[in-house]
Amino acid sequence: MTVIDQAPLPGPAVVAFGGGHGLAASLRALRRITHHLTAVVTVGDDGGSSGRLRAEFGALPMGDLRMALAALAGPDTWSSTWAELFQHRFGGDGPLAGHAVGNLVLTALAERHGSPVDALDLAGRLLGVAGRVLPLSDDGIDIVARVAGLDPADPHATVEVRGQAAVATTAGRVVSLCLQPAKPAACPQVLTAIDTAEWIVFGPGSLYTSVLPHLLVPEITDRLLGSPARRVMVLNLVPQPGETEGYPPEEHLRVIGTHAPELALDVVIADPDAVPDPVALAHASAGLGARLHLVPVAHPGEPRHDPRRLATAFETVFGLTPGSRPARPGQPGREEHAGRTGIFRSGHGPSTGAASGGARAGAGRPVGNDELVSDEAASTGGTRGGPATAGRSREGEE
Repeated sequence: MTVIDQAPLPGPAVVAFGGGHGLAASLRALRRITHHLTAVVTVGDDGGSSGRLRAEFGALPMGDLRMALAALAGPDTWSSTWAELFQHRFGGDGPLAGHAVGNLVLTALAERHGSPVDALDLAGRLLGVAGRVLPLSDDGIDIVARVAGLDPADPHATVEVRGQAAVATTAGRVVSLCLQPAKPAACPQVLTAIDTAEWIVFGPGSLYTSVLPHLLVPEITDRLLGSPARRVMVLNLVPQPGETEGYPPEEHLRVIGTHAPELALDVVIADPDAVPDPVALAHASAGLGARLHLVPVAHPGEPRHDPRRLATAFETVFGLTPGSRPARPGQPGREEHAGRTGIFRSGHGPSTGAASGGARAGAGRPVGNDELVSDEAASTGGTRGGPATAGRSREGEE
């Protein structure tokens, strides 16, 4: 087998924030339209294989980083073979049971080179990655939530729930989120990527454990607020059991606005079959400075994103004319825009209040590696030996 060098794919410079299956879904779509792509992965995981390596070695949790690498791996035999190996989990009941090979390799590379970024870059070359995968921070973080509804005697009382695994599976209602340390240092290469980005993509993914952590790092939010890049939020197709159970789509945007009040968005992408009340979601989008783009992005009949459909949605959004761009926070016009309810509907033209953008619909490019891969939850769910697959992700995406 030989490594096949991929010619860079023309396209905009995109930085995609997230973690787990949600980020992998975006990456599988984005790689079809650009190789100027940086994936920024949250590093709060404390469960499964990543949690074990983190506890034993003080290592950065590599599970979600591994998934991002696999999602961006090249289509040639060499790259896909290594990607499949990275996703393989050991079976049995011994010390290696449940560990993904990629987690072990990335942890070893980081230990040998003294840098998780160097480890990811080396692995990226091995897998023929289209773009670059970076950690949110060079150090692990802890996710801490205030959760209501866990005390039967006082349903309104809140208690502290610590750790990504615990927050993602809480039986209560998350009221607020913070990080420990409160101001973790951002990965310097991430800040550089933001400075040169044309588009910033958030989601889909777990709201509290994959999306929000990025917006709670002061260096990240400061750099985003100063960036001219336009921002897109891709909403989930179904609520996540536990973390966002019972949330309508607009509640996700309300939570984003509460935790990052200065951050404006430009476009919100949602599947019409996942939106019970499009007008309510359009109003919530406008409250963040964004227009709502309703377009089928799910596999027919399945609660997971279709890479080809999502790629076409991104191409349409990225083709919007500059005149349709909402004002940034602190700039004149945001409050004026917030009262509008622009909704784009794919194939039907813009509805009342929507801008007539120069959208170009693209069919996407088959690049391979569209099979679903699991996150760290799979290692506690029982898939042992073989590909790290799971029937349902904690994001409700895959």
